[in-house]
Amino acid sequence: MLVPQRQELLLRELRATGAVRVAALAARFGVSAGTIRRDLSELAESGRLTRVRGGAIPAGAGAAAARPAPAAAGPTLGLLVPSATYYYPSVLAGVREVAARHGARVVIALADQGRPHDVARLDELRASGADGLLVATPGDHHLPSGTLTALRATGRPFVLLERRPRDPYAPCEFVVSDHHQGAYRAVHHLHKLGHDRVALYLAGSPTAPLVREGHRAAVDRLGLSPAAPVLDVGRQADRGYDAFVDRCLDTGTRAALVHSDRDAVELLQRLRARGLRVPEDLALIAYDDEIAAMAEVPLTAVAPPKRQLGEQAAQLLLDRLGSGPLPHRQVTIQPRLRVRGSCGQDAG
Repeated sequence: MLVPQRQELLLRELRATGAVRVAALAARFGVSAGTIRRDLSELAESGRLTRVRGGAIPAGAGAAAARPAPAAAGPTLGLLVPSATYYYPSVLAGVREVAARHGARVVIALADQGRPHDVARLDELRASGADGLLVATPGDHHLPSGTLTALRATGRPFVLLERRPRDPYAPCEFVVSDHHQGAYRAVHHLHKLGHDRVALYLAGSPTAPLVREGHRAAVDRLGLSPAAPVLDVGRQADRGYDAFVDRCLDTGTRAALVHSDRDAVELLQRLRARGLRVPEDLALIAYDDEIAAMAEVPLTAVAPPKRQLGEQAAQLLLDRLGSGPLPHRQVTIQPRLRVRGSCGQDAG
C-alpha cells in the first residue's frame, strides 16, 4: 500500500472512531509502529490530526479531548458492524452525525467475521444500555433467520444496515445500497464508451452476489457478449489477477468491473508490470470508492452511499424510539458512478 493510501485510511478510521492507537494501526496495516508514528507526525504537521501519547485524536480536539464528555440526554444507539476500517467508517460517521444532532449516544460492537450466526454481540449491546440497535452482520447480504429471531427477542427496536431478511415478506426495517443498480450503471457506462464485452472480478464479499446479478442483467439487457470472463476468487489466498488478465486478453475483452478498490489497484499494478496500459489495453471500473481516486491511474468507481446509509438508518431508529407505532420502512439508495481516468473518459 502506498503511503498516501495508508494515511487516508488512517484518517478515515480516526474520523469514524474519534481516536486511534499506534499499536492497533500497525497491526491493521501490517507495518511497524515506527512507520505509523511517522504517518501520524506528517499528518499532525499538516494539521489533519492531533498527536497524543500512543496515538492520535482529531485535529483541534486538544485539551477538550481530555475532559469527559457530558452524558448524552437522548437515547443510546447500539451499533453492530463487521469492520471499523473498510467500508463502514463512512457509515459510522453518518450514524454519529445524526446521533449528535439528537443528543444520542452511540455504542459500537464489532462482529466476529468467522461467526455470522453469533448473537453474543447483540446481548453485549443490550447490556451496555442500548435502547435500539443498528445491525450489519458479517457474512451474507441476507440476515440469517436465527439472527433475526435473536434481534426480535432483545425487545429493542432495530434497523438493518446493508442487510435484508432472507424472507422478503418479513416485517423489518432496513437501509441498503442498490448494488444491482451500481453494477448495472458501471457496465452501461463502459458499453457507452464502445465496449461490447465487460469482464467481472469479484473477491467473495457479502456484496459480491448482488454485483454479479447487476452485471449479468446489464450483459443481457444491453446485448453484450457473454464471452467476457467472470471470476470470483472468494477468500482464496491466490487472488488470480494474472489469470483474470489472461482470460480478458484471450477473449478480446478490454473492459472490466472489479470489486473491490483494493483488488482494482492491485490489478492495475499487475497490468503495468506486464507492459499493459489502463485504459488503453484494459479499461477498469472499481467498486466501493474507498481508495480508488488515489490509484496511479485514478479509478472510475461505483460509490455506494455509505454516509447516507448511516444517516438514514440512525434517523429511522430514532424515529421509532421517539414515536408511537410506525409502519416499517425499507430504504434503498442508489450508488453513484464517479468517473475518472481509468475507463477512458475523464469526469467533466
